[in-house]
Amino acid sequence: MTMKLVLVVVVEVACLVSGILSFGSETLSELSFLENDVVSTTRPSSSSQLQPQPQPQPLMVDLTLIHEADSKGAVCLDGTVPGYHLDRGFGSGADSWLIHLEGGGWCNTIRNCVYRKNTRRGSSKYMENQIPFTGILSNKPEENPDFFNWNRVKLRYCDGASFSGDSEDESAQLQFRGQKIWLAAMEELMSKGMQKADQALLSGCSAGGLASIIHCDEFGSLFGKSSKVKCLSDGGFFLDAMDVSGGRTLRTLFGGVVQLQDVQKNLPKSCLDQLDPTSCFFPQNMIEHVETPLFLLNAAYDVWQVQASLAPPSADRLGSWNECKSNHANCSSSQMQFLQGMWYTSDDWRRT
Repeated sequence: MTMKLVLVVVVEVACLVSGILSFGSETLSELSFLENDVVSTTRPSSSSQLQPQPQPQPLMVDLTLIHEADSKGAVCLDGTVPGYHLDRGFGSGADSWLIHLEGGGWCNTIRNCVYRKNTRRGSSKYMENQIPFTGILSNKPEENPDFFNWNRVKLRYCDGASFSGDSEDESAQLQFRGQKIWLAAMEELMSKGMQKADQALLSGCSAGGLASIIHCDEFGSLFGKSSKVKCLSDGGFFLDAMDVSGGRTLRTLFGGVVQLQDVQKNLPKSCLDQLDPTSCFFPQNMIEHVETPLFLLNAAYDVWQVQASLAPPSADRLGSWNECKSNHANCSSSQMQFLQGMWYTSDDWRRT
C-alpha cells in the first residue's frame, strides 16, 4: 500500500530540510530558482546576542564526474558529462544510502535553455568542485540525527526538466537528457555499493523534489524486497493552480518543458491514460500512481509558488500583490483567503 504523508509547515521557505544555500546572485524566477535555506525561528539568548558563537564549518565534498555517461548519451544541456557529490557512510549507516536530487527551476524554451547551458544548471563545466553538505546531507549528528552516517549523495541538476527529458535540438546544440542522466547516475552509484543497501531514501528539493516523485518507483525497483526504500519530496509539490489574473502561469511553464524535452515518455502510463502529459507532470496528478512509500513536505505559503506561480508580475501588472508577497503580514483578508484556498482548489488533489 502506498504511504503518502503530507506535512504542511507554515514557514516562508521553499525547501525545509535540504539546507542548501539560498539565492545568491541569481534572480527569483520560474527559470532560475535555487533551493532555499532553512530559516531558524529560534530566538538567540541575550548572551549569544552579545557574543556571537562561532559556527562549525560544514563538510566540503568533492564533485565526481560520471565519465562513462557520455557513451550512454547521458549528458547535460551543453553535452558535458553529469556529476555528483558523495560522502561515504560509516558505522550503523554504512549500508544505508540517501540520494538527494538537486533543484533549480526548469527551462521551457530554446532561448532559456541556451542561456541555462552556460551555467552550472546546464553544464558541469560551471559546477563547483566542492560544495558544503548541510541539512539532510550534513555529517553532524546534532544537525542531521537520522542520516549523518549514511552514504549521502547529491546528484547535480543540469538538464532543466527535473531529470525527466529525453530529446535534443541539434540546431541549438542542446541535449535534453535528464532521464538518461538519472539512469547513468543510478548505475554508477549501484556499482559504488548502493546495490547492497539495506535502507535507501530518494530525496530532492524544488525541481529536484518533483524529480523525486517522478523517479520514486524507478528508485524502489533498484532494490530487493529486503531493502527499506522510501522517497521524500521537499518543496516539490507544485500545484496546477489559477493565478491572480485567472490564468495558469505554472501550467504554461510546465507545458513548455514537457513539449520541448519530450518528457511524456517518462511519465506514468497510468496517468497518461487519463490525462494530458502536462497534467501528469504536476504532482497532484502523479502521486496516486506512485507505489513506493512517498513523503511530501511543503510550506503552507511556499514563497516560490506565491511569487512566481500565483502572483507573478505577468499576472499582477499593477503590483497590487507586491507588499503581500514581500511579507504575508501585509496581505489583505482577501489575499490571505486566496493563498489559503490554493491548496483546496487545485482539482481537489487531497482526495488522493
